[in-house]
Amino acid sequence: MRFEELNWFDIEKYLEVDDRLMLVLGACEQHGYLSLTTDALIPQALGDAASQQTGVLVAPPINFGASPYFLAYPGTLSLRLSTLLDLVEDLVRSAYGQGFRRILVLNGHGGNDGVRGRLYELANELPDMQFAWYAWWQSHSVTLLAESHDLKPAHANWLEAFPFTQVCELPDGEKTPPKVAGLLGAKQAKQTYGDGVFGGAYQVDRSIMDEIFKAALEDVLQFLQFE
Repeated sequence: MRFEELNWFDIEKYLEVDDRLMLVLGACEQHGYLSLTTDALIPQALGDAASQQTGVLVAPPINFGASPYFLAYPGTLSLRLSTLLDLVEDLVRSAYGQGFRRILVLNGHGGNDGVRGRLYELANELPDMQFAWYAWWQSHSVTLLAESHDLKPAHANWLEAFPFTQVCELPDGEKTPPKVAGLLGAKQAKQTYGDGVFGGAYQVDRSIMDEIFKAALEDVLQFLQFE
């Protein structure tokens, strides 16, 4: 269930029986040939699928994240990390004030990792609040699946090329990963990565993507138990 499908009476009724909430953190940034909001679309899809099985609410996604290194690519809209941290804190405090006590953050973007530090602080400040953090592409189950198919995960390559993130035809074949030395500014990043894909296969068979999604969904369902 998504917030946009409900009214406040529904939320009040939900809180009488459950205090769990899924919060999607995404980004609006270049993903090669994939949607600019890929990092929000994937965790949102996982949240929706998990909600269908559990009934746990999914808050509206945060479609913007910290992506300063991609600002030379048109369409990338980035928040300062400090802004993102404050935004997430405000949302968490709002949810806490209404009675939510267990929040699973479904993060879709590596640039948002700094949020974890703020959540640790909030866990110390807000009595009885529990947090769980899930970054699907970093999960052990997804990594093992990639290795089993002899595939290397990378930004904007096959790993994120689900049917619902594709907005055009994808190239065939593989891209040789560029050599990267240290941190790159936005202009350097565009010169280095070109089309925005970090290397590896551009796309793989649909059955493999289904395996990846299923494995990630199982992870989410496990996290929602808050054991």
